[in-house]
Amino acid sequence: MSSYTAILSNPIEYLKGVGPQRGELLRKELNVHTFGDLLLYFPFRYIDRTKVDKISSLHGQMDYVQIRGRITYIEVMGEKRSKRLVATLRDETGEISLVWFQGWQWVQKSLRENVAYLVYGKVTAFNGVLQITHPEMDLLTEDIATGKQFLQPIYYTTEKLKARGLTAKAIGKLTFNLLEQLSPIEIPENIPEPVLQQYRLLPRPLAYFKIHLPASEEEAKLAQRRLKFEELFIAQIRICRLKIKRHKLSHGFIFGTVGDAFNNFYNEHLPFDLTGAQKRVLKEIRQDTMNGRQMNRLLQGDVGSGKTIVALLAMLLAMDNGFQACLMAPTEILSQQHFKGLSDLLKDMPVTISLLTGSIKGKARKKILAEAADGSLNLLVGTHALLEKEVVFKNLGMAIVDEQHRFGVAQRARLWQKNEIPPHILVMTATPIPRTLAMTVYGDLDVSVIDELPPGRKPITTVHRTEFQRPRVMDFIREEIQKGRQAYIVYPLIDESETLDYENLMKGYEEVKAFFPEPRYYISMVHGKQPADMRETNMQRFVSGETNIMVATTVIEVGVNVPNASVMVIESTERFGLSQLHQLRGRVGRGADQSFCILMTGNKVSNDSKERIQVMVQTNNGFIISEKDMELRGPGDIEGTRQSGVLDFRLADIVNDKPILDAARASAEKILQEDTDLLLPENQPLQQFLVSQRSKSQWSKIS
Repeated sequence: MSSYTAILSNPIEYLKGVGPQRGELLRKELNVHTFGDLLLYFPFRYIDRTKVDKISSLHGQMDYVQIRGRITYIEVMGEKRSKRLVATLRDETGEISLVWFQGWQWVQKSLRENVAYLVYGKVTAFNGVLQITHPEMDLLTEDIATGKQFLQPIYYTTEKLKARGLTAKAIGKLTFNLLEQLSPIEIPENIPEPVLQQYRLLPRPLAYFKIHLPASEEEAKLAQRRLKFEELFIAQIRICRLKIKRHKLSHGFIFGTVGDAFNNFYNEHLPFDLTGAQKRVLKEIRQDTMNGRQMNRLLQGDVGSGKTIVALLAMLLAMDNGFQACLMAPTEILSQQHFKGLSDLLKDMPVTISLLTGSIKGKARKKILAEAADGSLNLLVGTHALLEKEVVFKNLGMAIVDEQHRFGVAQRARLWQKNEIPPHILVMTATPIPRTLAMTVYGDLDVSVIDELPPGRKPITTVHRTEFQRPRVMDFIREEIQKGRQAYIVYPLIDESETLDYENLMKGYEEVKAFFPEPRYYISMVHGKQPADMRETNMQRFVSGETNIMVATTVIEVGVNVPNASVMVIESTERFGLSQLHQLRGRVGRGADQSFCILMTGNKVSNDSKERIQVMVQTNNGFIISEKDMELRGPGDIEGTRQSGVLDFRLADIVNDKPILDAARASAEKILQEDTDLLLPENQPLQQFLVSQRSKSQWSKIS
């Protein structure tokens, strides 16, 4: 074991100034278990000790401030649990109260009257009087007074830690104690020298010292840049390596023939000409399936971009080569829609296709299972029921997963076990994934994008309307219905407030009925509390055109295709995220007629909501919307990324650090193309680092 591993693996209680009790607190509160964890516990800001505010200039809207003054009065106030320590700090312009509610006994022992302090903290107003609660305090030494001291790092801490004296300053002192014990050899380099030189990155040991103890803002920025690059570079090395090894080692069925099924459908039954983007994706699938390796491709395409036709052609390609294919969707409604759509497209072709969901029982189910097993069934569409052990294929060669983020990784992997050699996998999503997120989370997959809409589709007109304008909105819906069109009115449904949302839905339904009375108009209502058969009946009435308006919750976000529907009204728009708004909007605009999306809000909305609404009004491009969504919410909140664990970066932010991510990705790809196994001398430190991380849980989080 190297000294590098030995010292950074030491339990945190063995560090000078910690001990068993503080060690236990650091574990529970900050997840700091070892010396290495503390080294990776970076400051979130720095205080420039030379910048000082005057007390007379302070006000309640200020953020953190730094002031100098003398303590003129100290008093313990309140009774029992409400006890607090209050001190008055005075400078030449005025005075302010300093207050401690927790750990005040410890503070009281160290605080002295008529002594000069440098004070840092957040200004708040209590009963109109300004105060600073739980400030950071330093004796005003000569170094501080003359501005000679380096920037002071500030670390996140908690109230429990503060109560035991582990303030931000105290954590900084512990980190200083650790850095005093470390020599550069104990933090070995893990980025190849040519990359360090190309991007002018600090050496690794220096970066760790400078991020904790910078002499200037410039030094802190250089250290952060180096360590952000390291996080992203190591992540990209791992992802790109997985992809390269899969390309080299994974065996796949060879689809060497483009035969009768594909050609007959393409030449005789294709309902419209393919877009250039669809042709490009088909070419990529064709190349993947003829090289002897398993295809593992992510297909991104906006709502209505024509992913289903591409999926069908991929399945027909499998048929032409003697294989079966399946398409798995996350809900029964969506799988039924796929089945109906594919059946209509294939009605004049000698192709057998069936639907398997949880609600299909008895003889019908047995017949489907038997036909899948004996090979007489060509294509099987279904829900996660396809993953059950009793579903056995004679020769499954192509598996397609729609709305892939709705399925867990383990669920999708069960498709691989449906044949001795895993089938080719195509995962599709209508939720556009920002490019930086795709590089980071799905970097081991080959990515295809359909970035064109079929010809003849008109862009959806999106407008924002408030409660004052509701009568005009209802009049507009009436005009569209008179033209023979239909409309959706969607209400939010969020689990935490399900009862309240249900009441809002029912109230909304009654309001809509008042505007559109029967028998002149007919309304369907669909929500999650309905029995499945009633929900399906109400949906089908709208699909068939029996009803003019569907009042629904977000159960219709995915899985309803009604080309005749031309209006989507989204109630309480401020309660939806951008991607969900875009998905809901995609329920209209599926025919040749002009369609409209009306975003309804109260008369007052927050600045965040205004920003989301403005994006929706300005663009129909799902990729622009997904980038903005990630910018507003952060990558960790984008659906499907939480489980990945890839985004647990300590410093790097794939939104704001995109240039660093691009550079790290390019460097990783270049190194691995030339030296996949990292055997060259200049890549040995990187290889050793990757090996050293395999058995570590905490220390490996940086990479």
